Amino acid sequence: MRSNWLTGLLILSLAVNAAVIGTLGYHYLTNAAQRRPAPCLSSGDGHLYQSLGLTGRQLERMEPLAHVFHGRMDEMKASIEQKKEILIDLLQRGGASDRIDGLRAEMTFIQDAIQKEVIAHIADIQQILDSKQQERFFHLMRQSMNCTGTSLSPSSGGSR
Repeated sequence: MRSNWLTGLLILSLAVNAAVIGTLGYHYLTNAAQRRPAPCLSSGDGHLYQSLGLTGRQLERMEPLAHVFHGRMDEMKASIEQKKEILIDLLQRGGASDRIDGLRAEMTFIQDAIQKEVIAHIADIQQILDSKQQERFFHLMRQSMNCTGTSLSPSSGGSR
C-alpha cells in the first residue's frame, strides 16, 4: 500500500514538474518571438514594398534608388570594418595615441557620411510615396528604431 502511495506521489510530482517546465518553455518561446527586432526597412526582399502597398510605377522608381543606396552603404560599412580591424591591431600593439585618434576621426567621418546618406535616402523615398504610404513608412521606421539591437543595415539581421 505504501509503495502505491509513493508511486502515485512520484507520478504526480513528475506531472507537475512537466507542466511547469512546459509552461515556462511556452512562455519563453512566445516572448522570444516578441523580442525579435522588427524587420529592417530596406531588406531587399520586398517586405517593405509589400507592407507599403507600392504600385508598379513606384517600384520602378524605388528599385534604382535602393540599389545605389545599398551599394554606397556596403562600401562605407566595408571601410568602417577595415578601420575597426586596424584600430584593434593598434590597440593590441600599444600604438601611438595620435594614430589612434586619427583613425577614430576617420571612422567618425564615415559614420557621419552614413547618417547623411540614410537621411537623404529617406527623403528620396518620401518623394515617391503617397501620404498613407508615408504614414506607414514612418510608423515602420519608428517601430524598427525602438527595437533594441535593430539596425538599418542588411548585414545585421535585417536590412532596410
